[in-house]
Amino acid sequence: MNLIIASNNEHKIQEIKSILKGYFDTILSLKEADIDCDPIENGKTFTENALIKANEIAKHTDCAVLADDTGLCVNALNGEPGIMSARYAGNHDNAKNRAKLLKNLENVKDRSAHFCTAVVLRYPDGTVLTAEGKVYGIILEQEDGTNGFGYDSLFYCNELEKSFGLATEQEKNSVSHRAKALHNLIKAMKKL
Repeated sequence: MNLIIASNNEHKIQEIKSILKGYFDTILSLKEADIDCDPIENGKTFTENALIKANEIAKHTDCAVLADDTGLCVNALNGEPGIMSARYAGNHDNAKNRAKLLKNLENVKDRSAHFCTAVVLRYPDGTVLTAEGKVYGIILEQEDGTNGFGYDSLFYCNELEKSFGLATEQEKNSVSHRAKALHNLIKAMKKL
C-alpha cells in the first residue's frame, strides 16, 4: 500500500519516512504526489486538525493518507501556543513565534511545557486510526542550538537532558512527540 503524507514540511516528512519505512510500499509528500491542497485547520484539538487534513487529502488520492498536527503547550500560558503553534505570531514564522513565546514568558517561573503530536491514518476504505505522542520539558530563557525547527531551540527535553536545538536528528527521533505518536500508530496498525 502507498502512503501520502499530508505535508510539505521537509523536516516532518523526513522524520515520518524514517519511522514508517517498511510499513508502506511507497511514502510520498504532497509535493511528490503532485497534490496541491491546503486544508483549513479549524479544529479545536490536534486530532481534529489532523483528521481535517487527512479527509481533505483523501479526496485527491486512492492511497492511504497520514496527517498530523503538532503543537507546543506551555502550562503557564494555559496550553498556548497549542493548536496555534505554527501561527502564534503570524503565518509560519518560526523566529517570530519563538520571540513571542519568550516575551510571553518574561518573569514567569513555571516554564514547564510539552510538545504534543496527534496523527491520523486514513485508509482508502475510510478506516481511520488515531494516535498521540507527548514529550515533556521546559522552555529555556534563550535559544540553545540550531538543529531542528520551530520551537526546538527553546525546548529543553527532560529525557535527553538538552534542548532539541542541540539534539541530533537520531536523538530527537528517539524521544520526540511525533516519533511517539507514530510508534503508537504502528501498534494500532498491527491490531487491524
